[in-house]
Amino acid sequence: MPDSIGLYCHIPFCQKKCAYCDFFSAFTSCEGLDNYTAALKNEIKRWGGSFSRPINTIYFGGGTPSLLKGRIVEIMETVRESFGVSDNAEITAEINPSGDSEEFLHAAKKAGINRLSVGVQSANDDELRLLGRNHTAKDAENTVLMARKLGFDNITVDLMLALPESTDESFEKSIDFALKLSPQHISAYILKIEPNTLFGKRQDINFADDDTAVSQYLLLCKKLRENGFCHYEISNFAKSGFESRHNLKYWNCEEYLGIGPAAHSFLDGKRFYYPKNLQGFLKNPQIVFDGDGGDLQERIMLALRLSAGYDFCEHTEVLSYLKILSKAGLGKLCGTKFSLTEQGMLVSSGVITEILERL
Repeated sequence: MPDSIGLYCHIPFCQKKCAYCDFFSAFTSCEGLDNYTAALKNEIKRWGGSFSRPINTIYFGGGTPSLLKGRIVEIMETVRESFGVSDNAEITAEINPSGDSEEFLHAAKKAGINRLSVGVQSANDDELRLLGRNHTAKDAENTVLMARKLGFDNITVDLMLALPESTDESFEKSIDFALKLSPQHISAYILKIEPNTLFGKRQDINFADDDTAVSQYLLLCKKLRENGFCHYEISNFAKSGFESRHNLKYWNCEEYLGIGPAAHSFLDGKRFYYPKNLQGFLKNPQIVFDGDGGDLQERIMLALRLSAGYDFCEHTEVLSYLKILSKAGLGKLCGTKFSLTEQGMLVSSGVITEILERL
């Protein structure tokens, strides 16, 4: 039987653009959502008819997939009709925890979604307003409680750290808030100021410095470890058995198909993507090939994001440098297997680049 792949469906719509967001997204109407749903279903059918690889993870990301509301049911019906979907497939949908989450949650349950990723970001309403989020902390709490009542038992909470004006105390409040929601998984991302975002264009905000980011990241790692979470990837923490199976495909250099404008894929050793062109996807969807994938450097780079690390048994020329990193507290070297410590994860880009240059 051929190896299973993951399926990613991009829903590139938002009600408003968050101040920090550099992802491709657009605004739309109900008619626009209907048109996009039809185009997405057509592409799903086209891909489903071209190969027979089974699917064992599905991820609806965005944008704001929860804007689909009941349309998620017909999209999932098309996926099941077009592909062989495993009985135990992990099916995730991102949800913006605004006050109108109920309709999407009911539809997601009907569609067979079994994992939710809730964009909480902060427990501080002032921080949420500054970020441009259209929900409050109470909205987030209500969304998670509603999801629990509907039977969702695999919920991830997204947090952001090093927010403008934030302190260790204010961030700890967000961690405690997230823990009280009893999620199975927590993702936490350090705010990065991108030049083409609203934050990137503002000069009047006191953005957090590197010392604040380091302090909050290490606080997060400590508190989640004390509460039974495994820090399995740089930005991701999970209770045992609840690691994101879909995202692990990316980090383990496994194959996946992405459908939608700006969605990327890795299949049969090739990487390709749909351009960031909504009208093009609606009228005549095309993919652009982006070269080969899965080479040694890429596999090492991705593996070192994971706490499991990488075994350098066939690349002993770098072991002396890995020993230096270990002595500096940035990594752990057990025989020939190397992984980053939490201190090392904070400077992972530079460390991984140095390792790759020595191969």
